[in-house]
Order: sequence, then structure tokens, then C-alpha cells
Amino acid sequence: MNSIESFQADIRRLRPGRSRPGGLLDLLTVAAVVLDADGRIAFWSPQAEELFGYTAQEALGQYAARLMVHEEHLDLVIKLFAEVMDTGQSWAGAFPIRNKDGSTRLVEFRNMRLLDPLGDVYALSIAADHTTLQQVETELALSERLVSQSPIGLKVMDTDLRYVTVNPALAHINGLPAADHIGRNVHEALPFLDTKAIESVMRQVLATGIPVLDRYVVGRTPAEPETEHAWSTSYFRLEDRVGRVLGVAASVVDITERHRAATEAARARRRLALIANASARVGTTLEVDQTARELAEATVPDFADVVAVDVLDSVLALRRSAAPATGPELFRALAVVAAYPTEVVRAADRPGDLATYGADRLVTQCVHTGRPVLVPHATDQDLPRIARDPAAAALLAQAGVHSYLAVPLIARGEVLGAVDFIRARNPLPFDEDDATLAGELAGRAAVCIDNARWFQSVRNIAVTLQRSLLPDHPPHHAGLDVASRYEPAGAASEVGGDWFDVISLDGDKTALVVGDVMGSGIDAAATMGRLRTATCTLADLDLDPAQVLRQLDKTTARLEHYIATCVYAVYDPRRAECHIATAGHMPPVLVRTGHPPELVDLPTGVPLGVGGVPFEAGTVRLGHGDLLVLYTDGLVETRECPIDERLKRLLQLLEGPQCPLEETCDRLLSALRDPEHHDDVALLIARPQAQPVARPPC
Repeated sequence: MNSIESFQADIRRLRPGRSRPGGLLDLLTVAAVVLDADGRIAFWSPQAEELFGYTAQEALGQYAARLMVHEEHLDLVIKLFAEVMDTGQSWAGAFPIRNKDGSTRLVEFRNMRLLDPLGDVYALSIAADHTTLQQVETELALSERLVSQSPIGLKVMDTDLRYVTVNPALAHINGLPAADHIGRNVHEALPFLDTKAIESVMRQVLATGIPVLDRYVVGRTPAEPETEHAWSTSYFRLEDRVGRVLGVAASVVDITERHRAATEAARARRRLALIANASARVGTTLEVDQTARELAEATVPDFADVVAVDVLDSVLALRRSAAPATGPELFRALAVVAAYPTEVVRAADRPGDLATYGADRLVTQCVHTGRPVLVPHATDQDLPRIARDPAAAALLAQAGVHSYLAVPLIARGEVLGAVDFIRARNPLPFDEDDATLAGELAGRAAVCIDNARWFQSVRNIAVTLQRSLLPDHPPHHAGLDVASRYEPAGAASEVGGDWFDVISLDGDKTALVVGDVMGSGIDAAATMGRLRTATCTLADLDLDPAQVLRQLDKTTARLEHYIATCVYAVYDPRRAECHIATAGHMPPVLVRTGHPPELVDLPTGVPLGVGGVPFEAGTVRLGHGDLLVLYTDGLVETRECPIDERLKRLLQLLEGPQCPLEETCDRLLSALRDPEHHDDVALLIARPQAQPVARPPC
């Protein structure tokens, strides 16, 4: 076997099977040509045929220079060939080659001398199209520059998800030299990150070939282990020209600032939503306790895990403390709300309880200074200054309380109390921004609480005045059993001017009066007192009910801006008759034994104070066991139901076997009266006694 045959055999041994095309050499169409010492072609690769146009049969044995070189370049080629063969030095460069079709192609050559074991000398030429090679070199140079100088982190992972290459930007982002990445997986290189999620995405891209774009990763790296960063990562599957999977390429862009801005924007939106929610929910009533609970409920769980609202007891009593703001303070708990069952609730004071907190307690400091008290990271030394006693402090520790914030309730320059915010399950500590937000919420709630406490004070005065002007439990009256009730308006409205009266008259007669001054508050209560006094005076004159209303109408007309409704009835037990007149009032209900309840058909009349319209009285028989029910419109009028339906309901409640009068009053109020009703109720029920009253001796 000669040297060429041996070389060809070696080549065959190096290529035991057909390889898949698609590599860089295939892209360049790198041709291999071997010349013997005389310059004849001894080996011609298939790529040479593609590059130069000659088949192996046409090229083998031919002088290469004469076959492929133009005449004007022939001497130069022979000279270069001789230098390579004589000196053994390689030659590289571009040279114009004549193709079989007569065209000229600039070809890039790498020429070197070969020596076989027998001592024979050959020349090996590796050739590629110069234009193609130059384009590839340009693209590679561009790619290298882009990769090395890009501010975007770039990496290539092989099919086993191990680093193949990392650009300087990514090495800087990761805080790890590029060389320390190579051959390692993500978990080995960056254990700080959620590497399972990252590798899961890369496996998905490897399997499907579908890119994953702009995926957020948040974490810490050795570059800045104390600072949390955010990155936008994109993953692409790498394939060669024929589709062979080479690995995964990824780009990494540091978007920490954008992430922080987005986080802050989201936080700001949540805070605005919290303020808007609290503005809508807090202060819906003029009840101090309810307002405090609304504040607590509006901030749980979005802002805190547990919220407690406490006010100074002196504030609820409408007195300012004369003592200097240095000693203990007496608080009244208004509300405690938790996002979930927790021991913190047991540690807090129950709504309604009074508790004294010393000057060393944080909530006391808060009301003394009028400034927030912020404890971002509560320790075992802080908890005793938060809790009321050591047992409560132990419960706070058991519940995992780790952050505390107290803000004062300030309205119109006066500190009313404080709001305690606690975080246990929420891992984030309170910060200065939270203190500002809490102060805003507390300020809004404080105004509502202040309005509620002053309203309750005025309302209490009105109720006290109202009750003081009404008769006590009606005393015994000849021939008549009487029961009465007065219920002030609900918490959301002021007290009105409803009243009732039971007046003993000459001849064992009894006057029954129920009235309603239109309006509310102290003025209405005072007007009611004046009308009641006038009614009692007129009753002593033994006037007919219509005459009494006529005189009351004149009295009311002299009162500015007030009108009233009234029903005035006089019961005569000797005649078993009741004379009744009304002034724009609700009709009485008559319940006769053995008959269904009915509304007494009487001339309605106009309200007192209108003037100019006469009043008329009617007469009804009122025998033993019968009931006469007088009431104000607050018992039957509502905003939801028509008045006819409510009157029908009243009659239904009075059907059936009779009960004691006190029980009947309670049943009517329970069934018809809403605790939050917006009007007062006066109710008076009378029933003739069984035994007739004896005539007085002459």
C-alpha cells in the first residue's frame, strides 16, 4: 500500500459512519486537497468538488497549478509550493482560483507540508470560499463583541443544563467569575436563587422549543447578598442548521429599579384603596363604639393582623384631664378586630373594659406625645411595654407578634385615644410609610369618633330632658288600667318630641294624651314639655277634647317653627264611653272583646300649629276588657313598607287572647320597632277595670 492509499485508509478509519451535517465546517464548505511532491493531486475531498467544480475523477493525478490557477499566477503558485515543501513552513492567504466553469473565485487557503512514515512528502491544502469565510468571521466578531460588551447578561447552557459560556455582564450580575460558572449547574453556581423554578423553565424550553420571555426572577446573588434584586429573564433553545439541539441560551436584564418602582406603585395603590375603603366604611353612624369597630375592620387584614382602638375615659366623659401628661392613663377599649383566631385577642382589653396603662407603656407615650410609636421589630424586651401585664405579654410572644405601631386619635387638636396595629402572621415589619398611612386613617376616624361622642352627649341630654318631662309610671286611675312606653330614636338620629300623659279628671274621668312634636333634639323636647304643661292645664278645665285641641292649636301657633300632632281622649267609667279628638295624628286602635281589632274612625283634623281649622270629637263605647291603643307614628312608619301594611300588622299583633298590658306593650315594640329606627315612639294602652266605680256620697 502506498502513502496515499494509507492516508485514505486512515481517513476511512476516522469516519466509521456518516455524520450529520450542520457544523461550522459544513457551513464554510471546507475542502481538503493533498498534493504529492510534484504538485499532482493525490486526494480530493467531496467539498473540493463543491468548491472548485471538478470531480475527483477529473482532478486526481492532475497538476493542481495548471488545473486551477490562471496563467499569470502560475509562477507565483509554483514558488509558494516549493517554499512550503522545502522549508516546511505553512502558508495562509487568499488566492484567486479558476473554477471548472471558467469563473474565478477568491479562495482562502491554509497550506502545510505532510510527512508520512515512509519519508514521502506531501502538501495539504485546506480551502474555503473567501467571501463566505469573511462573512462568518465578521459575524463571529460581531457576536463576540455583542456578547462581551453587552450590558445584558447572556449565558449558554448545554443539554444537561450546565454552563457553557457566560458573558462579563452576567458574571457581574451573579457576582461570580465567568470561569467559575463553566461546567456547573444553576444550583451549584447560585444557591441563593429559586433554582428549581429556573431549571424547570429551561427543561421546558429544551423539550418544547418554545421560548419563555420576560420571566421575573427575584432573589439575591453573591454580588449583593444583602440586597434583593429583580431580573427579567428570557430563554431560547439553541439548534444547529439541521435542528440538532445544542442547549439553552438565556438573557438576563437587571430590572431592580423598575421592580422597586412597580412595587412602590402597587403599594401606593393598595394604600389609596385602603384609604378609600376606610373613608367609605368609617363613620357610617354616630355611635362611638361602632365607629371604632369600623376603623378596625377597615384595616384588617390588608394593613395589620390585629387592630385595637382605645380612647381616654376622660374623653368619653367630655372632660379634659388637668393632670400633666406624665403619669398613667385610664383607657376604655372600644374595639378589637383580628384577621384570624389568635392569642393576641386574649391579650387585648375587651370592648367596654377600663384599663390603666402606666407612663412606661407605649400606648400611654403615644397619647402623651400625640405622635406615632413605631416598633418595627418587637423583641421580648418590647412586648411588656405593649401589653397590659406580664401574662398578656406572654400571649403576644406566643402569638408571634413581631411588629407594633400605635398612632394617636387626634381631632380638633385634642388627643382622644390611640389605635394599636399588630403584625404576627404578616411577615413585613411596619415602617415609616405605614406610620404615615395609619396616621391618616386614625385622623379621619378621630373626627368621626369626636362627632359621635359630642352627638351622644347632646342626645343623652335630650333623652334626659325628654324623660324628665314625661310622667313616671302612670299611677292608679279610677276604673282604668294603663300601661305606657317611651322609646327614643335610634343612634343614627336625634331624640324627637314624642310624649304621652295620663291625667286624672273630676268625676273619676281620665284624660289620655299622646302627641308628637315634629322635629328633633333639645328644642323639640323643650317644645314637647311646654305642650304637655299646656295640656295638663287645659285638662283641669274639664273641656271637651275638641276644645282642648283648639286651645293647644293656638298655643302651638305661638311657638316658632314647630307643629305637632296629638290625640286627646277622655274616658268616663260611669258611662263606659271615651270621647276622642285628633289633630293630624295616627288613628287609635280599639280592641273589643270577641271582635277583631279595628282603627277608630275619627275626623283626622290638622296638626297643631296650622290654625284656622276646627276640630271634632268622636265617641266610642269602651267596656270591660276592651283595649284602647294610642301611639305615635314612630311605631308604624318605616322607609321600607307602606303605612297601610304596617297598620295591618299592628292590628294582627293585637288579635287573639289578651295579655297583661305591660306584656302587650313589649310585644308591640319588639315586633314593630327597629333598634336603629329614625323616630321616637310613645305608646299608651288603656283597659277599663272589671268593677264599676261607686258614686261618691252626696
